[in-house]
Amino acid sequence: MNKSDLIETISEKGHVPKKQAEMVVNLIFDTMMAALQADDRVEIRGFGSFISRYYEAYTGRDPRTGRSISVPKKRLPFFKAGKELKIRVDKSQATST
Repeated sequence: MNKSDLIETISEKGHVPKKQAEMVVNLIFDTMMAALQADDRVEIRGFGSFISRYYEAYTGRDPRTGRSISVPKKRLPFFKAGKELKIRVDKSQATST
């Protein structure tokens, strides 16, 4: 499922116009991104949590040339699935096999 599929599903199941569903999805994503940029944790009970993780600089290797390259320190988003999401995904896997 991509963003446009999500908007379509919300529009259909929520009986709201597509434009309004798109506005809601964009507002949620923008708010979550702003929170992560501010180094806040985003937790959605039963689904999971998003946090920013810090990674130190290190020396890596260019796979094409084999030369050493310097990778700068960075901050990246990290998602951890919640218990309920894990259970639901596992149950759907067990029933489809």
